[in-house]
Amino acid sequence: MDDYEPSPFFSWDVHLDGDKEWHDQAVSQEGTYEKAVAAIREAKRRGFRVSINCTLFEGTDPVRTAKFFDEVMRMGVDGIMTAPGYAYERAPDQGHFLNRRRTKELFPGNEKYRCTPWGKPLRTVFGWQRPCYLLGEGYAPTFKALMEETDWDLYGTGAYEKCADCMVHSGYESTAVMDAVRRPWHIMKVALMGPETEKPMAPEIPLDNQRPAIHDYERLVKEQILRMEDPTKAGRKVKITRKSAKTA
Repeated sequence: MDDYEPSPFFSWDVHLDGDKEWHDQAVSQEGTYEKAVAAIREAKRRGFRVSINCTLFEGTDPVRTAKFFDEVMRMGVDGIMTAPGYAYERAPDQGHFLNRRRTKELFPGNEKYRCTPWGKPLRTVFGWQRPCYLLGEGYAPTFKALMEETDWDLYGTGAYEKCADCMVHSGYESTAVMDAVRRPWHIMKVALMGPETEKPMAPEIPLDNQRPAIHDYERLVKEQILRMEDPTKAGRKVKITRKSAKTA
């Protein structure tokens, strides 16, 4: 935080999935709620804009969530962003993620949008992550390489099994923004009259031709750690076994 200055064009986005009990349970780590709240209060004290990102899961209590939103607004946050829980393949609890049908019932926008996976690039300690911040399937050394060398058509609902139930803002928000530029009159209509939820819902994206999931995350991470520890070993493959990782 010391490296930044307050600006109306800069905002800290803090991950909070609910009150103390619910958030710590959602992220499977005790004490994270208190750390996040302390960071929010300190950022506001320094004059920064702060928003929270709240993930909603199957079984979330609406009344409890509303009380939580009231609580964070009293902290002085400048905005609240909500998102449906994406089914991370490595999450210990797979029973509380929302599928696409449940998400559209909760947030009925009734639009025929598809994912734009390059719309919200992510840079990690390993480099620029492909294809998005939800999926780690490789890393690019530069932003130019990420944008020009990634086969974006391989990703998104209908194209890849891992993307089948995803409706997270990282991909669909960018699509909505581009649609607002292309059809400003449509967005104005939605803003004034609301989404058309009384007519039949937009058809779902077919999954018949999606390619099967590739479960390669552990190997990719171990390769990147090996490269960081010893640059001379960059490019060497790591073979993952049940007991250990061995260089091949």
